[in-house]
Amino acid sequence: MAHDTDNPLDRLLAEYGVVFHDFDDLTLARWMSQTLGQLQGRVLRLSHPLVGAYRLAAQVAHDRSVWLKRLASFPSVYVESACCRAPLLPLLTRDVVESGLVCLHCNDTAVAFDDLPSDYRPMLRGWAEEYAPLHAVAHWDEAQQRRSGDYDRAFEEAAERAETLLAFAGNQVAAALLDAFPAVIWEDQDECLEVRPEDVKL
Repeated sequence: MAHDTDNPLDRLLAEYGVVFHDFDDLTLARWMSQTLGQLQGRVLRLSHPLVGAYRLAAQVAHDRSVWLKRLASFPSVYVESACCRAPLLPLLTRDVVESGLVCLHCNDTAVAFDDLPSDYRPMLRGWAEEYAPLHAVAHWDEAQQRRSGDYDRAFEEAAERAETLLAFAGNQVAAALLDAFPAVIWEDQDECLEVRPEDVKL
């Protein structure tokens, strides 16, 4: 797993991930399978410590093709993802319309937007379209910032609204997806708008 050594966060994550590198493939597969059982039936934040640990393990497992070796059976409620054949554990992000639900194992598209059950698409599209212009405020060019009259205020208002919409994603959108998937992870921060997980109150 390659990391940008100039990025302190990447270095820290690499340090955290050492424990999983030290697991043999069978131990890693069993740990992940057991953890999937604990995630089952839950909607969890991406920032949740258990999800963070699972993601680190998933990166190591993906690099080693652990799920392809079928060393351990994952809980039967999980189906195999088409992208990497790992158990399907979807991540809901603000880019859901463009990127679909993201695979927590390989970071590819696990379920394309058009492949989601039709009942969910209007809700997901509506939420994403409401969120997009808020996120865009963080990327305004100088001309757009000047036209706003008070960019700092516009940025703060966008961040506050984003906090509300991210909370809605966890409470309503991801929770609804739990009817179609055994567990759902949702992105609970927006670094561009400086919205941290602790700012998103459920």
